[in-house]
Amino acid sequence: MYSQNLRAFLEVAKHKSFSLAAETLHLTQPAVSKRIALLEQQLQCSLFDRIGRHVSLTEAGQALLPHANSIMQQLLDAQQAVRDLSGEVAGQLRLATSHHIGLHRLPPILHEFSKRFPAVHIDIDFMDSEQAYDLIMQGQAELAIVTLAPASDSSTVTLPVWTDPLDVMVAPDHPLASLAPCPLEKLSEHAAILPGLNTYTGQIVKKLFDQHNLKLQISMATNYLETIRMLAAVGLGWTVLPRSMCDDTLRPLSVEGISIERTLGLVYHRNRSLSRAAQAFIDILLPDVQTEKPG
Repeated sequence: MYSQNLRAFLEVAKHKSFSLAAETLHLTQPAVSKRIALLEQQLQCSLFDRIGRHVSLTEAGQALLPHANSIMQQLLDAQQAVRDLSGEVAGQLRLATSHHIGLHRLPPILHEFSKRFPAVHIDIDFMDSEQAYDLIMQGQAELAIVTLAPASDSSTVTLPVWTDPLDVMVAPDHPLASLAPCPLEKLSEHAAILPGLNTYTGQIVKKLFDQHNLKLQISMATNYLETIRMLAAVGLGWTVLPRSMCDDTLRPLSVEGISIERTLGLVYHRNRSLSRAAQAFIDILLPDVQTEKPG
């Protein structure tokens, strides 16, 4: 089995789409289909069910998936081990991060890293922080820069980088906008637009209301903060967003006795040997931090 066929298989499985896999691999869709066909021919079984536009793994595909991930990771580790002997900072660095951090926090870090280490190819996956944690646990990303989970996991190393203050915000003409300060009880009387309660940010807000025995009236939930800002700005409800996202379309509310913040930081698997590229990235992001060695 050629490594490029396995990589095509993993990308199709990840995206559930041959066309999206082709975009990721910078190939044509027929080229991806040919690689999957060759792999299926070698294994003498079908790996994907193709029903209309829907693509899903067959039982054989599900059986192959963890082994394919392991094989590709071992190949990457082998390549990195050879590069490390020469002291070269090169190869691929796969990062997972949220859209908000990628837009508002990472650009200067990425600029400095690419300037210092042009031989490193950075592969960035944008997703919810919770999904990024999963990629780290599965070994599919080397580093994640995310909203840190409220509870730590013994299998991961988490390094705080930024404190991210959160503010309650409303449209200027919202009924709550004239209250200064605004009692928390008043928020419970109005509709809210928040990140899903399965997200770390959503959990922070939910915990706050639970502590005060208040009910959240969530009218809409989405994990895209830019969308939340737009919906709140047109008056569809109050919201909680990073302070850095407040603009002329929103008014921050001072809520009596309440200060909310989240921590953004770096996550990697405790048992993973970091590549030179990953270590170099951490040195730029957190120059005074020593990383933990696996073991």
